[in-house]
Amino acid sequence: MPEEKSRGGGGGQGDGGDIYNVQAAEILAKEALLLPINEAAPIYEKLLATFPTAAKYWKQYVEAYMATNNDDATKQIFSRCLLSCLHINLWRCYINFIRRINDKRGSEGLDETKKAFDFMLNYVGNDAASGPVWMEYINFLKSMPVMTPQEESHRMTTVRKVYQKAILVPTNHVEQLWKDYENFENSVSRTLAKGLLSEYQPKFTSAKAVYRERKKYIDDIDWNVLAIPPTGSFKEEQQCIAWKRLLAFEKGNPQRIDVTTANRRVTFTFEQCLMYLYHHPDIWYDYAMWHANNGSMDSAAKIFQRALKAIPDSEVLKYAFAEMEESRGAIQTAKTIYESLLSENASVTSLAHIQFIRFLRRTEGIEAARKYFLDARKSPSCTFHVYVAYATMAFCVDKDAKVAQSVFEAGLKRFMHEPGYILEYADFLCRLNDDRNVRALFERALSLLPPEKSTEVWKQFVQFEQSYGDLSSMLKVEQRRKEALSGTSEDVLSASENTLHDVVSRYSYMDLWPCSSKELDYLVRQEWLAKNTGKKVDRSTMINSSSMLDKGTLGTSANARFLPQAAKVVRPETSQMIIYDPRQTKEFSAATSGYTKEVEDTLKMLSPATASFIKNLPAIEGPSPDIDVVLSVLLQSTLPVAQNAGKAGGELSGVGKSGLNQNGSAHRPPRERRKDAGRHGVQEEEEAATVQSQAAVPRDIFRLRQIQRSRGLGVGGAAGASQSGSSAFSFSGGGSAFSGDHSASTD
Repeated sequence: MPEEKSRGGGGGQGDGGDIYNVQAAEILAKEALLLPINEAAPIYEKLLATFPTAAKYWKQYVEAYMATNNDDATKQIFSRCLLSCLHINLWRCYINFIRRINDKRGSEGLDETKKAFDFMLNYVGNDAASGPVWMEYINFLKSMPVMTPQEESHRMTTVRKVYQKAILVPTNHVEQLWKDYENFENSVSRTLAKGLLSEYQPKFTSAKAVYRERKKYIDDIDWNVLAIPPTGSFKEEQQCIAWKRLLAFEKGNPQRIDVTTANRRVTFTFEQCLMYLYHHPDIWYDYAMWHANNGSMDSAAKIFQRALKAIPDSEVLKYAFAEMEESRGAIQTAKTIYESLLSENASVTSLAHIQFIRFLRRTEGIEAARKYFLDARKSPSCTFHVYVAYATMAFCVDKDAKVAQSVFEAGLKRFMHEPGYILEYADFLCRLNDDRNVRALFERALSLLPPEKSTEVWKQFVQFEQSYGDLSSMLKVEQRRKEALSGTSEDVLSASENTLHDVVSRYSYMDLWPCSSKELDYLVRQEWLAKNTGKKVDRSTMINSSSMLDKGTLGTSANARFLPQAAKVVRPETSQMIIYDPRQTKEFSAATSGYTKEVEDTLKMLSPATASFIKNLPAIEGPSPDIDVVLSVLLQSTLPVAQNAGKAGGELSGVGKSGLNQNGSAHRPPRERRKDAGRHGVQEEEEAATVQSQAAVPRDIFRLRQIQRSRGLGVGGAAGASQSGSSAFSFSGGGSAFSGDHSASTD
């Protein structure tokens, strides 16, 4: 693992009332460093209760006890954090503690230290930053005293095995480990070394290549963040992506090692990931499913149990856990999980009742499901969804239409005010071909529902009559719908007036239309215009809004059900969007005078040079100007210093009295054609120079630079005498004029 990167104060997550306030946690941790351990311990316990996988806080906590030589407390803290925090720095702190307490215990202490090293490398030996730990372990083994040749042989064999394990791990010290291994084998036996090194050379090369690839993924991970619930911040999403990329890389087994070792490496990566994404249910689910797909269902169950301990309020994880247990035949365990969902009286939902009813029908039969439904409907959290779900199950699965209709009728007494329930019951009656009761249900519901809640019911009633009724009933229901909804609809058309939209709705079927797409777009536009006839609508708003209308706009009308295309595109609200135009700002008037009275008064208070400079600034399109256009205009303008100079500069620059055109840009005279290039003599040269000085400079700054380079001048060339065939920009009194001699050749 690379060195820890700062998160920059936690990215602004958390607030004063949030227990996952990262900034507050960092402040507490810094305060704890300055306190004696008996006062700091409660602070650490509070921090670690909120952030149980924060390795840096565990390390800080345990080091505080190590500083006081309280070995018992240190061991207790290590036993709480090591297995859940696979952080290399925390584990190196552990091995240093073990070496210190066993330093003076002789051979027994050496054995304990060796076991601690094995224990450590078994858990974090696959870390990309574990290279120094492998090297430290090897040096420890080499330093162990031996008394007999047998012990020496055993030690050499142990060192060789550790070397051979170390060079297979893609770490930041794999090349150094390989060099040390070569020296070790050559020091033992050159004959044996040749065969062993040739055998492990390809494995080392593979590990080195994999480390280079692995490092690319690891470098994108911030190893200093705290585990908090998902907030949707950009940094958080980037970390999730980085971890999932690393997991996908490890799952692919890029080193082509044996399955057992590869699975250990994936497990290690998941465990490290959960240190930082501890509250993310998708990571827990992926981890459990990875175990399940590899045939380790018991390991998957343990992961789910840990997940529910980390995120106890996650319903989706409980359903996933129950599903996995049911799939492997652990019915009682799955039932216990469902019952735990239902035992949470404060947060039990109708969905929990429905899913448990379905589970009971699958595992225990119809009678068990019916019995639970009778109990669930008495619950205060029971909504109409439970009735619909059980009735549909009885009808479709148990093939008992009589029971289903009885359930719907029982629910009708309780949920007559719910449009959703009315629509589900009507759909059920349609499947029974009971058109009489369908109409009776609609009539009964519409007589009780207020207009604002009856829109969907009316829509379904109209659709039913259009599909199965005769023409007179169809027209009658449509008219009744218009009259009933006229008080709530934004449509200003008369309730008795028929439109072509009504015809389109009657004679459409699924995605088949009685008109072309172009005609339908036209009708939608006309409907929108008709709705806004009585409103005062700005012209630009009307253009923007009506131009964006398509089939989706009709989704707000009664015919929305005939436009499935509307659900395919989510369009932004454009009714208030106005195209940017600097001429619409109050600084510019529509008149040719250029400025409003307020701006003119402001300009009079400025110096002539400043006022001229402001007047010569061009209008821009959009929020940011094109710097090259601005420069090209300013290079052609003249800022007056004295009255005469200002007058002359104005004549040369060609800026009129108004200063600006209607579009806000500086006025410039048309370019004049140059004199005949074939003329000679002083008079012709003077005339040509005069024309050159009066001609407007090209607006394109790149063209200006090209001309300057061709005549031997840099951008913004200094004023001064120039030879024939060159030109220069001369600056005086804050103004500029394009002047100088020019060659006889044409541009």
